[in-house]
Amino acid sequence: MARVTVEDCIDKVDTRFDLVLLAAHRARSILSGAPLLVERNNDKNAVVALREIADEVIDLPGIHESIIVGLQKVVLDDDEDEDTDDVLVADPLAIEHKVEEEKVVSELDMMRALTADRDGSSDSRF
Repeated sequence: MARVTVEDCIDKVDTRFDLVLLAAHRARSILSGAPLLVERNNDKNAVVALREIADEVIDLPGIHESIIVGLQKVVLDDDEDEDTDDVLVADPLAIEHKVEEEKVVSELDMMRALTADRDGSSDSRF
């Protein structure tokens, strides 16, 4: 089994930070069921992602764009139709799984919960 190193991948990506982001995103997509583009050889998803980057078998600009789209959040204005209950989701993985609404927690409630965790006492959460 050939080892993949950072030096094998850094030639294909601008910075080490970008390499980590791209490999992590690809590893998560492999975990969610994306097809492998290289043989697994009993490697973990992160190593497979790095091997795909090193072998240049994946579309790096496409993954970069997918990361950006996944981080974007669409906020509907109050001026738009009130009867529209659908939220626009740009991440294709989030379309497959129903995304729950975020629960707004006050700072005081968060501090109480953190204090209860630290003290080991029970607390009725949110």
